[in-house]
Amino acid sequence: MAVVGGRAQYVGGAVRDALLGRAADEVDVEVFGVDPEALRHLVERIAPVSLVGASFGVLKVHGLAVDVSVPRRERKAGTGHRGFEVDADPGLDVRSAAARRDFTVNAIAWDPLSLELIDPFDGAGDLERRLLRHTSDRFAEDPLRVLRGMQFIARFALRPHPGTVALCRTIEDEGLAAERVFDEWSKLLLRGTAISAGLAFLADCGWLRYVPELEALVGCPQDPEWHPEGDVWVHTGHVMDQFAAARRGEEWEDLVVGFGCLCHDLGKPATTVWKDGRWRSPGHEDAGVAPTRSLLGRMTNHARLAEEVVPLVADHLKPDQLYLGGASPAAVRRLARRVGRLDRLLRVAWADRRGRPPAVVGDFPAAEWLERTARELDVVDQPPKPLVMGRHLIALGLEPGPRFKPLLDAAFEAQLDGRVTTLEEGLAYVRGRLEGPAPG
Repeated sequence: MAVVGGRAQYVGGAVRDALLGRAADEVDVEVFGVDPEALRHLVERIAPVSLVGASFGVLKVHGLAVDVSVPRRERKAGTGHRGFEVDADPGLDVRSAAARRDFTVNAIAWDPLSLELIDPFDGAGDLERRLLRHTSDRFAEDPLRVLRGMQFIARFALRPHPGTVALCRTIEDEGLAAERVFDEWSKLLLRGTAISAGLAFLADCGWLRYVPELEALVGCPQDPEWHPEGDVWVHTGHVMDQFAAARRGEEWEDLVVGFGCLCHDLGKPATTVWKDGRWRSPGHEDAGVAPTRSLLGRMTNHARLAEEVVPLVADHLKPDQLYLGGASPAAVRRLARRVGRLDRLLRVAWADRRGRPPAVVGDFPAAEWLERTARELDVVDQPPKPLVMGRHLIALGLEPGPRFKPLLDAAFEAQLDGRVTTLEEGLAYVRGRLEGPAPG
């Protein structure tokens, strides 16, 4: 780029991460002084590219996690995150180019030829101070930036500048697209280490009003003997930090468990009562199902996510209940069928148990018993699989029809009860159903 009169700089998150000693997931390169079309031809000498955005010309380099672009100007022309007109401007000065970025820590550039750090808003200083600060008042033009602030605080252990919080309080949601909102919440859950700090930022900015299921947790009382940490909102923050500390690095599993932890006590505001001299929340597990579906339904169209999170909320107390009740293997199998993966439920239960500082949690007999029993029954990371399938009924000479489902359901129930443990026993059970009253 220098040969043709341009100046290429690393910008944004890659520079921030390098200053923090972290590896960057992707690299953004901004090239000053080169026409967008000429830039494309230059980059294509190295590797094929795809053009994203005709007006502002971001080149995605194939085979590399690298985006190349010229500086661009943005003008607010509508509402929401997408309400901008964006134009490429290779002649833009460095400060103006950096000013369009959301936070000072993301407005740092580095010139690999001169080794110069270009930092017009003192983002490097803010990183040292662990401070999250907006670059300019134009920050308020994009409401998504409030949610970006939430996940940055959680990921990088930052504290928000009071002026940034004050500015965020003036910003309205403006109908942000669900998928963009979900992206920021996913980053919070999958990358955040101090998730409670990110949630606290959201509350300080007044943005819990857009997540009323969480807003209802604020001030919802709990029994101080069991929950010395405070109300349900405070407890949820501690639970999220415990979840983050034990994250496994499997994206889907962490997402399901993370939302399970976030939503596990959403039923408490509707069920909490003062009774017999203490705060109680009878039935809050079942009461949490509807607000969990509401929260996830507004945040994402991913139906599978809700179907896998909801059972974790509805059954998050089951480890203790089954253990204290001396539950049978059949009860554990049925629990595994409901939640899909008992290891997920155990992760939620552990985070819930540990999210009560200053209470110290050592052993958790109920979780240890459930994990041990689940391993013995081979249902730790999968639900029980039916032994008798439709093809087996056909092999017995049955024609597919209305009788199939009741027979298969009955055989599976007998399997869950432990009355059927092999395919042969299952087929014998089916024959018995066909010949007369079901055994047992």
